[in-house]
Amino acid sequence: MSIKFLKVEGYESLVRDTTSSAIVNTDVSEYDLYMTRHRTRNEQSDQIRSACKEINNLKAELREIKNLIKGLVK
Repeated sequence: MSIKFLKVEGYESLVRDTTSSAIVNTDVSEYDLYMTRHRTRNEQSDQIRSACKEINNLKAELREIKNLIKGLVK
C-alpha cells in the first residue's frame, strides 16, 4: 500500500493524501515557524504557572506572618 499525494490546485505547498483525503502542508519552514510559536506559548504558560505558584506561596507566608503578629499582640 503506497501513499499517493495529489497537488491542491492553487497552492504550492499543499497536497492531498489520497488514502485519507487529508490536506498536508509540505512547507518545512512554515512547520518550523509553527513549532517555534507552539514552544513559545508553552514556555509562556509555564512561566505564568510558576508565577502563580510563587504568588500563592507568598500569600500563605503572609497569612502565617499575620497570624504570628496577631498572636504576639494578644
